[in-house]
Amino acid sequence: MARPLHRPSLRHAEAHHRPTVRHSSRPVGGEFRGLAWLARHPLFLLVPAALVAAAVLVGPVPAAISLGSLLLAVTLWGRLHPPTFDRFAAPMLRAAWRRWTTYRGRRWAALLADCGLARTNHHTGRIDAPRVVRVRSATRSIDTLRVRLARGQDLTLWAGRTETLADAMRAHRVAVTRHRPGVLTVVVEREMPFRFSIPAPAIPTDATAVDLAALPVGEDEYGHPFTLGVPGRHVLVAGATGSGKGSLIWAPLCAMGPAIRDRLVRVHVIDLKGGAETHRGAPLFHRHATTPAEAIALLTAVRDEMKTRQAHMAAHGLRRLDVTPETPLDLVVIDEMAMLTAYGERGDVREALRLLAEILTQGRACLVSVMGYVQEPSKDVVDVRELFPTRICLGVTASSHVDMVLGEGARERGALADEIPGDQAHAGIGYVIDQHSRLPIRFRAALVTDEEIDELVARCTPPAPPELRAIDGEAA
Repeated sequence: MARPLHRPSLRHAEAHHRPTVRHSSRPVGGEFRGLAWLARHPLFLLVPAALVAAAVLVGPVPAAISLGSLLLAVTLWGRLHPPTFDRFAAPMLRAAWRRWTTYRGRRWAALLADCGLARTNHHTGRIDAPRVVRVRSATRSIDTLRVRLARGQDLTLWAGRTETLADAMRAHRVAVTRHRPGVLTVVVEREMPFRFSIPAPAIPTDATAVDLAALPVGEDEYGHPFTLGVPGRHVLVAGATGSGKGSLIWAPLCAMGPAIRDRLVRVHVIDLKGGAETHRGAPLFHRHATTPAEAIALLTAVRDEMKTRQAHMAAHGLRRLDVTPETPLDLVVIDEMAMLTAYGERGDVREALRLLAEILTQGRACLVSVMGYVQEPSKDVVDVRELFPTRICLGVTASSHVDMVLGEGARERGALADEIPGDQAHAGIGYVIDQHSRLPIRFRAALVTDEEIDELVARCTPPAPPELRAIDGEAA
């Protein structure tokens, strides 16, 4: 018996004969696009409207005189008092000018299209480009943009185009990070911000003026003070020879000078280059080690003091200590740390790493901090690298060193420390990761001369303890 032929159902037949809906390729009317643009940029309409209203109400001549007087006042302000003008007026004026001339319109869309960050709509012929929703221009050399991503884009795409963007904009550097879903923060560094060296921090008059949690040691690329916190923090500084590590040794000591004099801070220095870098400030130091044996003895003494403080805290139910003459901050400064952690005798290296790991993991609440300085920051050289919460990268010789110090992806986000020239004119320039935005921040450490180190020693050397004065015959 033959089987009947299959007949399509009524639903399938209707679907088969349903007409195909084609979306119109015509763009939205220009008048409505204009209204939407005015809604996003109300000042473009309000300013001319205010000028016309002023001309109608008070007359064209008084309105022109008022406008000219305002422009003259702004010009005189900029010429007579640049510090306040650059602080308050210049950033707003500069941001408005650059937004209109660079970061909007066809020029911005074409630039992103050339860099592979925008696409052409084949129906309308227009370029669909990510839109800049905010521009901040804190200094002449730095613009900070908030960019709303186009659909299908993410941070990874932009991070892979930073060098292309920098070349297209004739900028020195471009860095990107995620601000919120669908919005990126893009930092455009137009030129090298540090043309001159930063002067050494002024030595405070007394210990009450010292803020150990924010020691001024330089200036960042936005013109703000660059500070280091010492209590409860360990700091690792990586940089090639001539990159300016010495600036980050002496600048913190200058900023905390009176606290050293009043025995609120005890500085323990390890310099295995025979003391070449640190001998000038030796009178400031509580201990000074220049050989591996002396270095291990110094670390052992600091570890024992830490254990004593831990016992005291446990006995009195304390979770942390305050900086006082009885419980001073013990700051361990290790120059050329690789000589202690990698290149010395195997037994010395093993013992030094054991002591360092113990101090780095347990010293925070006990007021014990470590500042280490190294040229080659690989794990083979600095096995305890991850125990330093604050890490600074000065000029280095390899691009891989940047991520070793600042964390994975730091170079892609704009920390081009391997491209910092190694000459004296660029010494002290480096990068640190901002804890809030996670963006690399460029800074320059202050230059401390030999004469300023001598002044620091003369003003802030702590007096000898009574037992030593008795030996010298100064006291009974």
